[in-house]
Amino acid sequence: MPADQSGIRQNNAFGAMLAHSRRDSMDTIADREPSLAVEGPVATLTLCRPSQHNRIAPEDCTVIDGLLARAASTQGVRVLVITGTGDKTFSSGYTLGAILDQLDSRFEDMLDRLERFALPTVCAMNGSIYGGATDLALCCDLRIGVRGSRMLMPASRFGLHYYPGGLRRYVGTLGLATAKKLFMTARAISDEEMLRVGFLSELVEPAALRSTVDSYVQDLLACAPGVLATIKSDLMDTAYCTAIPEVLRAHYQESLASPELAQRLVAMGVGKAVS
Repeated sequence: MPADQSGIRQNNAFGAMLAHSRRDSMDTIADREPSLAVEGPVATLTLCRPSQHNRIAPEDCTVIDGLLARAASTQGVRVLVITGTGDKTFSSGYTLGAILDQLDSRFEDMLDRLERFALPTVCAMNGSIYGGATDLALCCDLRIGVRGSRMLMPASRFGLHYYPGGLRRYVGTLGLATAKKLFMTARAISDEEMLRVGFLSELVEPAALRSTVDSYVQDLLACAPGVLATIKSDLMDTAYCTAIPEVLRAHYQESLASPELAQRLVAMGVGKAVS
């Protein structure tokens, strides 16, 4: 059997879904809970409260958990894209009015599961991003932002000490100095600074978001899915100093002996065909 080459074929599933999301916003759709759409190997999870800047309600944590499980269990899905409805705000974060009486472990637990989601994840940030949504974005493997957007972490201004998972992701991804600046000043930063400090993987014009995300999706689909899963997990374990050397070595040795490696090398004109 030849190696899976499905990722090499052009797939504009996310582009079609993003265009539909923008049309919906222009038609003033009613706010609703997050949704999941699957087209071919791409699942797109969309935050759907444009009139409220795509805020995340307490009950959405359970909904998103269910959508993640659905994406992971859908045969043929290889990449998860997360985006927001409209073209102004990706998300304003967790509902402020629910912080006092409904901010329990559900939000943090959901984000921890998203961070460890087995499939590659791409955050298509269609606008500015605030509060807990910044941590949601940090859970994703790649983050594509648009010019004119900004980022703000206002927790300290509210008098809220952030939960452990969020602090870990901020320091692990952005570094201690940047995490201190963002948390301790509650100061908004620009699109260019978001790129400079590593919050964004790439910064593009709004009109180019669709094609840029599609390009990254194609790159991910062209890679060996098994290797992507293990290398994602091992990279995070290494970054958080929880890696077990024997596990890292085993994943390396398994890939060396895998038929997929041999088949892909043959397809590239290297090595001998596997019988």
